[in-house]
Order: sequence, then structure tokens, then C-alpha cells
Amino acid sequence: MSLKEIARIAGTSVSTVSRVLNQPDYKCKSPELEARIWAAAQEIRYTPNTAAQTLKSGISLARTEEKTMTFDIFLTRFPSLSQDLFFSELFEFLKKELLRQQCIIGKFLTLPEVTSMLNEKSSFSATDKHADGIILLGKCPSELISPLQNHYRNIVGIDRNPTDFAYDEVICNGTNAAITAMNYLISLGHKKIAYIGDCSYEARYIGYYQSLISHSLPLDYSNIYPTSQTREEGMKTMELILQRASLPTAIFCANDSTALGVFDCLRHRRKKGYVPSIISIDNIRESEQTKPMLTTIDIPKEEMAHHAVKLLLDRIHNEHNSAARIELPCKLLVRESCSISPH
Repeated sequence: MSLKEIARIAGTSVSTVSRVLNQPDYKCKSPELEARIWAAAQEIRYTPNTAAQTLKSGISLARTEEKTMTFDIFLTRFPSLSQDLFFSELFEFLKKELLRQQCIIGKFLTLPEVTSMLNEKSSFSATDKHADGIILLGKCPSELISPLQNHYRNIVGIDRNPTDFAYDEVICNGTNAAITAMNYLISLGHKKIAYIGDCSYEARYIGYYQSLISHSLPLDYSNIYPTSQTREEGMKTMELILQRASLPTAIFCANDSTALGVFDCLRHRRKKGYVPSIISIDNIRESEQTKPMLTTIDIPKEEMAHHAVKLLLDRIHNEHNSAARIELPCKLLVRESCSISPH
């Protein structure tokens, strides 16, 4: 009955709904349809009924009789997933992993919503009181950690910036990712490398300047452009760079969204003879569709989602008490957007 209800809400067939929700490797031809199916599943708080499968396999029914876990999601930096393509893609993997574990999503919270609640001196009791935990997507502002811990007994974060073991977390260290990117540019002979991204105690910025220092290259602050790492700001920043008399030979973007903005700018305002090497971090789907194809550092989003849910369930089942951290490796994906320095 649940699949029929989801099919009705999403305007598709039951068989399509079943494939999207119950076959992890199934690729829906229409991303919009897939989004409607997941939204409908969340609306009716769908979880798969695995009892029949359990009986067929001869496994104990104890697992299916356990309480269904509900987890809130907190997007820590932006007001919507559309502004952070990395976490938008990671959220897709997270939904599938939660469904696999027979868990459901409670409330989806954004930074403006949580900040407003604090400013109004509201308690987090305004959120779903029945949530068994919360998953933080991104770097959590330090002033919000304590209020979150007061409301949620079980917290896991997914990010590129490790905390000081404030809560359980799954990370792919942004400093290491930035060093990998910078080492590749420097191996190509680049010495004048611009940085576009967050500079406020941000792991990727730390990796940028540590790489310059370790290779005895000057830290030129005129090559550093603080942004909130959106596509729009990437485009605006590249417009500023093109106005300079002395241009960097390479540009390191803190994330792929920023790099997409850089490409947007260069398509319309290219300087004759100036073709900078561009590298970034994340490996979102659009990074394979740029011209030239974007060289980037792959962050394992699917694995991060998997380990975050497992870590949260492990804590709920009292399998660990101290804050735990799982760190996954990043990987350089060499494509077409980087070349040997002309100088």
C-alpha cells in the first residue's frame, strides 16, 4: 500500500517506485521523477517491509521487530541543498542508506531555521521530539554544538573539517585534499596559484598555504579570494582575477561549485592567450560535464553516507560511548583542466 501511495503522489508507476526505493544501484532516467519519489517517501515516512524477505532467508525476525529509527538532518552552512551541490549529492546517498537500514528522515533543518530558533530563544523541542538522532551535513558553527547536544543524544557529522572530537564524525580531510590538489599543480610547474574559497579556519585553506610553505613558494595574499564557495561567487571572483595585470597561472577552487562559476566566467570573458589551469575538490556529477573536463579531488560521498549511518546506529545500540571519527581517503582525478605552467 505504501508503494501505491508514493506512486500516486509522485505520478508514476508502482514498479518505478519500487526500483528507485529498493534497488540501490538503479539509475532513474529522470532526476526530477526520482526526487519526487523520495519526497513522497519522506512525506509518508516510508520504510521497506522486509518481513517477507526475512522469512524467505530464514533470518530471525528480531531485526524487523526493532523500533524504526528517525533522524533529523541539519544542513549547516546554506539555506538549501541547491546552493551546495556536494551535500546535495551526498544527501541522495544518505537517503538510500537510511532506507537500507530501515530508518526514516525526520525534519530537514537549515542554518537560517536553527539560527532563528536560537534568536527567538526557542528550544530545540520545536523540532521532532521523536528523532533518535541528527546528521550534520557540513561544518557546524561552534555556538550551535552545545544546543544540539542538549537536544540530541546521538549526533554524527559529515564534513571535510574535523572537529576536536565534539561528536561522532565521518570526514575526508580537507587539508589533505587541498595538499593533493596543490602538489599536482606545483608538479606541473605552477608557482602563482590563486585560491578561491572559505578562509575562516577552513581545512582546505590550511592545506593551500601549507603546500606553498612546504615548497618554499611565497604566500601572496593578492592571490587569495575569500568566498562562501558558491557557483555565483566563483564567477564573480574570476571576473576580478581577469582585471589584474599579473595573472595567476593556476586557480585552486575549494569546491567544484566554485570551479563551475570560474568556467562560467571564462566562457564569456576569456582573455586572449590566458588559459589558467583549474583544479578543485569534490567530484560532483557536473565536474565531468565541463569543457575542458574539470580536474578534481574525489571525496567518497557514498561511503561517507554509509559510515555515518552505521556510526549513528552503533552509538544508539551502545556499541561505543566516546566520540569516534572515521576518516576516508581522497583521490586525485586527472582530467583536462590542468596543464604544464607556461612560465
